[in-house]
Amino acid sequence: MHSRRGKQTGAGDSPSSQQRSSAEPLRPAVDEVTCQEFVELITDYFEGALTTRTQGFVEEHLVMCDWCVTYAEQMQATLASLRGLQSEPSIGEPSPAVLAALQNRRDRSK
Repeated sequence: MHSRRGKQTGAGDSPSSQQRSSAEPLRPAVDEVTCQEFVELITDYFEGALTTRTQGFVEEHLVMCDWCVTYAEQMQATLASLRGLQSEPSIGEPSPAVLAALQNRRDRSK
């Protein structure tokens, strides 16, 4: 565990005790999210797919854990980079001029 604090409570206080997204893992009854759980939940957090209660636990964890803040920032940068790659045009067939130049070069080497 990194720089954070918390306490255990009854089963009714757990994020897993409420309606949860299919990606939210089952977890013991606590009123906090561990660093490992944070890593498992970060994508759902960015996509807004967590229950309100689990989102609150994730945000509370971010207030208390510098390591996970850094991890979240790195994930955001990675996602932004990947989105940039998706917007670039895909490489298609070579242009007729390129094909002609390649054909011409091949013909000269024979």
